[in-house]
Amino acid sequence: MAKVVVFDGYGGPEVLHIAEVPDPEAGPAQVRIRVRAAGVQPFDCATRRGDFATYNQLRFPVRLGNEAAGVIDQVGAGVSDFAPGDEAIAFMTMEGYADTVVVPAEQVAPKPATMPWPQAGGLTASGQTAWTALDELAVKPGETLLVHAAAGGVGSMAVQLGRIREAVVVGTASPRNHEYLRSMDAIPVTYGPGLADRVRAAAPGGVDKVLDAIGGADVLEASLELTRGERDRIVTVADWANAARLGIRRIGTERSARKLRDLTELYTQRRLRVEVADTFPLERAADAHREVETGHVRGKVVLTVATPGDGDTG
Repeated sequence: MAKVVVFDGYGGPEVLHIAEVPDPEAGPAQVRIRVRAAGVQPFDCATRRGDFATYNQLRFPVRLGNEAAGVIDQVGAGVSDFAPGDEAIAFMTMEGYADTVVVPAEQVAPKPATMPWPQAGGLTASGQTAWTALDELAVKPGETLLVHAAAGGVGSMAVQLGRIREAVVVGTASPRNHEYLRSMDAIPVTYGPGLADRVRAAAPGGVDKVLDAIGGADVLEASLELTRGERDRIVTVADWANAARLGIRRIGTERSARKLRDLTELYTQRRLRVEVADTFPLERAADAHREVETGHVRGKVVLTVATPGDGDTG
């Protein structure tokens, strides 16, 4: 039997619990992964709370998790790129909180041998979301990119990918995360009243593009002010309601194994790092959600699955 995290009704973190389900089998073009780590996203918390229930009513029990890493132990017919024993990173939809997952092989990339399991489990969702956002904004060398919630999971990736694209990056964050942003070669700015003026002081040449990863009317309105009302220069991954009200693009994530491979290559080259704020055993998924919902997480929170005999990095 496989262990999975489920919830049977919307509510607080306490609704999350472990259930046992039949061990899944890899079908044609699929692989089975014994999970070692799975990332936790703010999206997971919003889903659990029922934030999207008005237009996407789920059928309970519901699982969560869009990213995981582990060891492949079974491959289906037609799979030639992977074999049992391979360490892998995968993306999926609402099933990553588990000790075993089955996913299409086309949604899997090899895990770098030097990447610890928590970092591998927390890479794909934030990394691919940030990559998608920068593509949507068409960030170019020499432009100034403003990232809201720059110390969070998506924000940390966006800062680094923006610098890789040779943009100047200004990041909003609480003062305790300013040194962290400087370590990634970003210019930190504090949240709160007067935000637009502080950004202007940090970027006297103006702001070309804005990625919002936190939401809030004040943040989006300041972004409009800084871009002189040019809405096509702003995207948000966090705020559906205010984005619709203000006419700002709300984007999702365009995911692919190729994009995931590119992210792992940047990691291997030491051009990209995955900041993990904390880890929790799978059985403590509720505590992981509580941590994410504080709104003060630097990087990612990750669930881990212990496997006797395996090392930390495989």
